[in-house]
Amino acid sequence: MTVIRQDDLIDSVADALQFISYYHPVDFIKAVHEAYEREESKAAKDAMAQILINSRMCAMGHRPLCQDTGIVNVFVKVGMNVQWQGDMSVTDMINEGVRRAYKLSDNVLRASVLDDPDGARKNTGDNTPAVINYEIVPGDKVVVDVAAKGGGSEAKSKFAMLNPSDSIVDWVLEQLPKMGAGWCPPGMLGIGIGGTAEKAVLLAKESLMDAIDIQELKARGASNRAEELRLELYEKVNDLGIGAQGLGGLTTVLDVKVKDFPSHAANKPVALIPNCAATRHAHFSLDGSGPAKQVPPSLDDWPDITWEVGDSVRRVNLDTVSKEDLKDWKPGETLLLSGKMLTGRDAAHKRMVDMIAKGEELPVDMTGRFIYYVGPVDPVRDEVVGPAGPTTATRMDKFTRTMLEQTGLIGMIGKAERGPIAIEAIRDNEAAYLMAVGGAAYLVSKAITDAKVVAFEDLGMEAIYEFEIVDMPVTVAVDSRGESVHQTGPQIWKAKIEEHKLALS
Repeated sequence: MTVIRQDDLIDSVADALQFISYYHPVDFIKAVHEAYEREESKAAKDAMAQILINSRMCAMGHRPLCQDTGIVNVFVKVGMNVQWQGDMSVTDMINEGVRRAYKLSDNVLRASVLDDPDGARKNTGDNTPAVINYEIVPGDKVVVDVAAKGGGSEAKSKFAMLNPSDSIVDWVLEQLPKMGAGWCPPGMLGIGIGGTAEKAVLLAKESLMDAIDIQELKARGASNRAEELRLELYEKVNDLGIGAQGLGGLTTVLDVKVKDFPSHAANKPVALIPNCAATRHAHFSLDGSGPAKQVPPSLDDWPDITWEVGDSVRRVNLDTVSKEDLKDWKPGETLLLSGKMLTGRDAAHKRMVDMIAKGEELPVDMTGRFIYYVGPVDPVRDEVVGPAGPTTATRMDKFTRTMLEQTGLIGMIGKAERGPIAIEAIRDNEAAYLMAVGGAAYLVSKAITDAKVVAFEDLGMEAIYEFEIVDMPVTVAVDSRGESVHQTGPQIWKAKIEEHKLALS
């Protein structure tokens, strides 16, 4: 009989969550670097360079890879010969580990979990509770997989109850373009097949805990249907040309994972869950000898990559930029922003739009300003602000016309594409939408030289800040005429990939 002490599980969970907040798995780093070396799209290559540079900076500085430090997912396999020593339930032990990890003063992690999700939506303040799955297995150990799943990628999850004769490949290829780039590719796709509805979703999530090994699978060949699906989907998804950050390119997914389970004869449930460029998971086991400690990778595991500005980059002063200036900007063009910009995301936008509807004056003047969709991590030590990467812009689409037409706002910065209603509002108001790289939050924060809350302080990380920035890199994603690089880029690269394949056949 193995005795597992309460504090050993708490400490192990806390250590794992801190570890994955700033260390990418080495297999992920190698896969992104290989994709970077193969990439022919300049925009996608630049995005991957920023992801790799950000990753190395986080490893060195022990600060989060992404400002969205995720909702905690835990898979626990408890040996039947294990006895627990402590006065807390195992669930409470795990949540105490989460609490300690997210409140650690040296590396405070952003609390993103909200209670009463369809009501008050009040932040729990410590990112608890975790989503925990248990399995009782033979043996005398406790094996734990821990992940921190970002909201942007989780939001793109898909589920369908297919007919038994329906093609899973066709369904996945139909879903990918609908998902847009809010899940921050390049990443992984987890696919669960079979069981019941909830089992398929659980299989998809669990599959994302596995290491990236698609190149090894390609070399040895498939030995079962799940592996055949992995190889077919890996090739066909990348042939879509969506590319890094949805800008168009050769690599959209680094790997495709498939887990299956027996299902009812009348059903074929299938779930699709993406993992983003902030892939974060760790694994440990407890055998009664004490807490598990994660082993840091060597900095030599990161490639030596620099992001070159180049002569073609346009420098923009946000303090003096005008709507007339925006007319010269071209989709896909790289800008370096300096000056003052405002921030705001879901909660702030809803409050502002409600105030406008009531005829109330906004607490900050937005005339001629740009707003950055971000919920930053709290600063530590001498930081001005913690990691401050962009959030998914489509969530602000329904507010965009009101903001542009009623506040004097002329531009927005976020991640991924904009939907039709936002693009129409941008075109009608001759505004612009700029894209920052999702998965490069710490790198972005280094461009911020000052930060202060200017409105809605009660919203915490969703408050409106004013940032002073120097040379923050962004891409023109929607220009003043309404042309979107997230529409044109993938179309161009899908055609290029098809032409290349035809030339080889």
